Amino acid sequence: MPPQKDIVKIAIQMPGAYPQLIDLDQKKPLSTVIKEVCDGWNINAPEKHALQYTDGIQTYITESNRLDIKNGSILRLTTAPGRCADQLYTGIQNLNADVKCDSLKQLAGISTDVTFAQEFINRDGHTLLVDIVERGSDSSEVLAHALKAFMELMDHGIVSWENLSAVFIKKIAGYVSLKVVDASVQQLSLAILESMVLSSSSLFEQVQQEVTLEQLIAHLQVQNQQIQTKAMALLIALLQSAGDGKKREMIEFLGKKSLRQYINKNIIHTSGAVGDEMAHYLYVLQSVTLNTLEPKMRTPLDPYSQEQRALLHGLRQLAFEFDSEASLTTEKRHSLCAKEFKKLGFSNNSNPGLDLNRTPPGLLALETMVYFSSRYPSAYSRFVLENSSREDKHGCPFARGSIQLTLILCEILRIGDPSSETGQDYYPLFFAQDRLLEELFCICIQLLNKTWKEMRATQEDFDKVMQVVREQITRTLSSKPTSLDLFKNKVNALNYSEILKLRQTERLHQEETLAPPVLELKERLKPELLELIRQQRLNRLCHGTLFRKISSRRRQDKLWYCRLSPNHKVLHYGDVDEESETPPIEALQEKIPVADIKALLTGKDCPHMKVSRSSLIKEVLDLAFTITYDLEEYQLNFVASSRTDFCLWTDGLNVLLGKDMTSECTQSELDILLSMEIKLRLLDLENIPIPDAPPPVPKPPSNLHFCYDFSQTEQ
Repeated sequence: MPPQKDIVKIAIQMPGAYPQLIDLDQKKPLSTVIKEVCDGWNINAPEKHALQYTDGIQTYITESNRLDIKNGSILRLTTAPGRCADQLYTGIQNLNADVKCDSLKQLAGISTDVTFAQEFINRDGHTLLVDIVERGSDSSEVLAHALKAFMELMDHGIVSWENLSAVFIKKIAGYVSLKVVDASVQQLSLAILESMVLSSSSLFEQVQQEVTLEQLIAHLQVQNQQIQTKAMALLIALLQSAGDGKKREMIEFLGKKSLRQYINKNIIHTSGAVGDEMAHYLYVLQSVTLNTLEPKMRTPLDPYSQEQRALLHGLRQLAFEFDSEASLTTEKRHSLCAKEFKKLGFSNNSNPGLDLNRTPPGLLALETMVYFSSRYPSAYSRFVLENSSREDKHGCPFARGSIQLTLILCEILRIGDPSSETGQDYYPLFFAQDRLLEELFCICIQLLNKTWKEMRATQEDFDKVMQVVREQITRTLSSKPTSLDLFKNKVNALNYSEILKLRQTERLHQEETLAPPVLELKERLKPELLELIRQQRLNRLCHGTLFRKISSRRRQDKLWYCRLSPNHKVLHYGDVDEESETPPIEALQEKIPVADIKALLTGKDCPHMKVSRSSLIKEVLDLAFTITYDLEEYQLNFVASSRTDFCLWTDGLNVLLGKDMTSECTQSELDILLSMEIKLRLLDLENIPIPDAPPPVPKPPSNLHFCYDFSQTEQ
């Protein structure tokens, strides 16, 4: 008896006979098994028969794949592949059109099996199919079956595509270009040409000469979705097989022919949800097109290029008056230019080209800024002038923001990344206009200014603002807007407060999905981490902060400093003359005992907000707070320079008053600390050792040349 693992229990069928249930011995030769089956039905010539799967793809059973047979499989006794190949080879050459058509139809179905395909090709059967195509005298039905069978045979890679004649290629290309031709023939012809293009560079050249891009664009406008998909597949194959220079040339041509608009109108909007295959081709077309921007993204500004320098100075000249510039001396002109470049938001105001040495985004950042300034000059001037009139710390830097925003858009759109073989994540917005990156930039740079004001940001908050803007863009694009107007409306509706709400909702959802032990650990860690935040707030108050006095006439008239004593019992404050130095406690003449503080007021409840001008209230309302003391007859009024300072001081004062810290900074910091602490605690579950002693402090560096100078001091 053979081992049990070598026995497979199967059923074998044959038309007009009862099925045989046998124990297939995998160690026994397949010819012997077939002979035993034939003997069971009294069938002669077992060598002319073979076994075949009945479900799914009807694959022949061979010695190489017989081990794939599972218990319970149902097989069929059928004609051997060699004999079947002989029969179909003869049938294809039959003068009777019906016999020929039926033979080709059967051939198209069975050619998916590699065993049969090898037998048929060994008899040069594929050359009969080539002859049918080259003659072109048969009916559309016969031709369609011949093309289908030819495609299935060639997919096995037994015969090289390069063996095909120029006559055959011209004939196939002719079926693509003809307007009056059977849809099945046209669809199969497009698929065959795609395989040719992908198989070799020489065939790419031949196909490109025979099939024009205009013909493929025309096929994208038909109602037949299969033809649309195959035409798009051939178009993508031509683009992917072309060299860089030819690829850019083809993309420029497709842009002139409004390819994106045809796709947007005839495929995306007409079809609704496109199929997976078409979605992949749209994704690849988007990727290939956007990647033509990669060279600019990798190229820094050339200091010797007059054209690039002219574009850079054009940004300045469009934003500021320069009529009297010609009458200035060279030194004064350089000084004026440096000041204006600083107002534009360049870090290296004396040599702004240095800001564009960062790659990516390189020259692409300059092009997006120039595009915005020329296409939307009013919005550009309003952005620059509005922010250049603010204090240095509060102004949103146009140039620095534009460079970072261009980089963010490149990362979101995956410019420079190779397209995935299975990717389907395309943006319908890409097919709504020709210059997606530039138009997105124009919307998002104005979004940056809007978000900057909503967050009441300073230069120190730049990275935080850019993270919010990235999130606004990413969330909006994920909703698949189909037009720029729709994107603009959605992204502007997704303001900073909405982002905070979404983050809070997602955080709560994540907490709900945590395991009970993790939730319990989180609750146990909260008191310890809240105490850590309280100590940080008190330390910040002890260090002190510089405040500005707000008058009804002008904003910056006097400076004053306030700090908490080291024993946390007295608030010291007083006027100061200079902003650069931190005054000692002894220099602050006024003081308020903490025990005398009765209440903390914020926002519109503050007395100095009720008497200030309405325009001033709108600007500083969210930054104002007041402490009342000595039986509430006196008050000390504050206006923080940033939202961060406001949160730190109100939290610190609430700690002194024995109240809870309620600012958004506290919640954000608590979330970060909890997340880090939980991850550190869970490291032990993965057997990662945590050292008991901290690592040694490294030696100080020999120089500080690695530090970047963020100061915008005019040189």
